[in-house]
Amino acid sequence: MLKTISRDTPLAELTLRRYEKPYTKDKRELVRKLCLSTGLLQPGDSRDIIVDILLVLIKSRNKKILMTSEDIQNETINYRKKYKLPLRGVAASNVRRQLKRLRDLYLVEKIKNDYRITEFEPLSVIFEKRIKDMYLKTIIERVKEYYDNIS
Repeated sequence: MLKTISRDTPLAELTLRRYEKPYTKDKRELVRKLCLSTGLLQPGDSRDIIVDILLVLIKSRNKKILMTSEDIQNETINYRKKYKLPLRGVAASNVRRQLKRLRDLYLVEKIKNDYRITEFEPLSVIFEKRIKDMYLKTIIERVKEYYDNIS
């Protein structure tokens, strides 16, 4: 008897949501909408530490600085204190988990024990080259294979 092994664990996953056009100049709100749009943050989620982690990394990109996870954690805490935001989710283990999520989406890369926005590139370039042209393309091709095999 022929037995097929089916694995329900995806090889790649990408969530995309469409929101209204950017209308604010507030950097945190723009990054928050980006995180919502790409599935890094869920609608209504109060634990939005990933927004501040990404903001810290964007700031370090502008200065071309590599940061350790501890540096990122400290800067994120300082940022949240400055803007009187609750310090939920700032534990070292959670910061590392959020960094992994950013790495999985190709926005952040790890070099030895340091992190940076991928190649210090603008996020729009990373989106075009790595997410849209590479990651999304392979997902769409595989979904098409399922459509073709069903037809």
